[in-house]
Amino acid sequence: MLEFIFELLGEFLLQVVGEALIEIGFHSLAEPFRRPPNPWLAAIGYALFGAILGGISLLAFPNNLVPGAWRVANLVAAPIAVGCVMAIMGAWRARRGQQVLRIDRFVYGYLFALAIALVRFYFAA
Repeated sequence: MLEFIFELLGEFLLQVVGEALIEIGFHSLAEPFRRPPNPWLAAIGYALFGAILGGISLLAFPNNLVPGAWRVANLVAAPIAVGCVMAIMGAWRARRGQQVLRIDRFVYGYLFALAIALVRFYFAA
């Protein structure tokens, strides 16, 4: 049971850390481009970045971190949890007067994490 909790936490942390790294990259790249992009194109971009990160994560963690039937539950729950974490981070950034990017909102954070989870769900051994 402890191993299952560790694997579930590992999958969640993998998505949060990956998303945080991408967010840092976006914040550094966003400064020269003040005009916000089209929201639909941004959604496609976040899904693509998530899928790419999911593929890269397969190189480091080729096996499923969550066993058996729990994989479907992880596919549903982890992106929701990550989207909530990103919304909290966005609210925190807004309170501090920092620039809030699209990924700092629930929907974009969820979409990014869902793309990672889908790639890992279908391609992890």
